[in-house]
Amino acid sequence: MSRQRRAHTAPELALRRELHRRGLRYFVDRAPLRGQRRRADLVFPRRRIAVYVDGCFWHRCPDHATDPKNNATWWAEKLAGNVARDRATDAALRAAGWQVVRIWEHEDPVLAADRVQSAVGGGPGSETTGM
Repeated sequence: MSRQRRAHTAPELALRRELHRRGLRYFVDRAPLRGQRRRADLVFPRRRIAVYVDGCFWHRCPDHATDPKNNATWWAEKLAGNVARDRATDAALRAAGWQVVRIWEHEDPVLAADRVQSAVGGGPGSETTGM
C-alpha cells in the first residue's frame, strides 16, 4: 500500500487537465475543513466544493471492485473501512455546508469534468489557482 499514490494519479491528472482547459481553477490535495486530516483531490474553497477521484479497488466501485484472494478477511475489513471513512468524510463536509463530488477512476475525464463544472456553476476564473 505504501507504493500507492495518494495524490496525482493518472485519472486525477486527466480530470485536472480537462478542468484547467475549461478555465476552472482549484486547489490540489488540500483538506477542505480546518483541522481535518482527510484531504480532497481538488478543492474549490469559495464554492465550498470538494472533489475526490476514487480508485475502483480502494473505494469499492460497484462496477469494477475485485476481492483479493489472499488474506481475504483482512482486505474485506480494510476496504470496508475505506468506504466507511468516505461516507464519514462526505457527511462531515455536507454538515459544514460543502458539496462533495466523487468521481470513479474509470469515468471519462470529459464527462467527469462536466459534473464538476456543473457543481461549480462557473466558467473561466471561477476559482483561484493553487497548484
